[in-house]
Amino acid sequence: MKNLLRAAAAAVAALALTACGGGSSTDPSNVSPAGEIKPRKISWLLSRPADGAVINIMKKLAEDYAREHPGFELNLITTPDRPSYIQKLETLAAANKLPELFDTDATPFAQQLAKQGKMMDAEKLLKSLDVYEDYRPGALDYQRFDDGSLYMIPFQFELEFIWYNKALLEKAGVAVPASLDDIPAMCTALRQAGITPIAIDGQDQWPLERYIAYQPFREAGPEFVQKLKKGEAKFADPAGQKTVNWMAELGKSKCFQDGFSAQGYSDAQNQFTSGQAAMYNIGTWELPSLATEKLNPAVRDQIDFFTLPTTAGSVTAANEFVSPSGIGMAVNAKTYDPLVSDFLKFALDKYPAEYAATGALSPTTDVETAVPANATPLYQKALDQAKDLGEKQAMPWDTQLDPTTNGRLQQELVLLVQGNITPEQFTATMDNTIAQNAPKFFK
Repeated sequence: MKNLLRAAAAAVAALALTACGGGSSTDPSNVSPAGEIKPRKISWLLSRPADGAVINIMKKLAEDYAREHPGFELNLITTPDRPSYIQKLETLAAANKLPELFDTDATPFAQQLAKQGKMMDAEKLLKSLDVYEDYRPGALDYQRFDDGSLYMIPFQFELEFIWYNKALLEKAGVAVPASLDDIPAMCTALRQAGITPIAIDGQDQWPLERYIAYQPFREAGPEFVQKLKKGEAKFADPAGQKTVNWMAELGKSKCFQDGFSAQGYSDAQNQFTSGQAAMYNIGTWELPSLATEKLNPAVRDQIDFFTLPTTAGSVTAANEFVSPSGIGMAVNAKTYDPLVSDFLKFALDKYPAEYAATGALSPTTDVETAVPANATPLYQKALDQAKDLGEKQAMPWDTQLDPTTNGRLQQELVLLVQGNITPEQFTATMDNTIAQNAPKFFK
């Protein structure tokens, strides 16, 4: 708890400091700077897997660019651990020392930086580079702030599914849930059959936070969290109460593995891929583990997935669910110059094809994903889902709430699901937390 409070205090302090740290020396809308391209070292502050496709491809492209522009170098400052990364980002922002490129979600903190003129207008930038129309609308929309402005560039596009083991569901006598409301009873039946219903990474907290976003998205649409984070809606409202009570029911039905809050990403993945857990909520970034011959042969033919179930009276459609484009890349307005502009044009023109060749969904539609030779039919089935998406997205709440509220929500969610607090206590705590902290970020 002390660490959460300390991080929240640092975020507020950083926000205050950046507000008085002076504006950028570059107009954020001047995306085509005139002048000579002078090669130098530029830096990118990242929060991505160090051995992941995005970093490996950008390293290669930077090396290719350097061969044409001797003296150029892309310095990658990698901090995969997200909490540590956020703290570093906020510290550098407070000191007005952000590098040329830096990763950020479309958070309230990032929006404040944009309002202070510290980030280049990404929509104008992509249009100036003649690549804007190539991007999937959903990939760009995920990076937008509530007002529709775009200040981050996506490098990924993912779809999140609930993967399941057909044999385990059959053993318990249950079917794929037709509604979110069916899941608690489904968990009870699986438990009675001696099966762990859902494997979840509890240590990292964001996977559990996904669940609380589902009911409001179906009940009230994406607008609910946009209002909630500003204090214009409450957990005490009907949509809020539906998700609070549903989360409590998931806990009572023992939907998640025993001791889930102390188990990490690999623990959850292993429980599902070893056939111990019936379901696993994760995105297409896990296709190499779930839809290729790498998957345990004992369960390989039993794995399938379904998209986020609807509910009676859903205001969003079955083909509308969580489809993130990952953490985005922002461009520092203070250091934006002809070199940065030219490198981005070079890299963004070549990146989609390189990324699609790895078997991943590109954030653009001008390339086709290469299906690995060892893929199962499930791989193509997952890719095909990208061709049938609605216009609305279920946004992860950790990218929407202010830092203090988000930290408290993650803590209280575990307590709620474990039965340590009641829905009434959760509701009062969270509505009070939002009322106290939202005004600092949403003015």
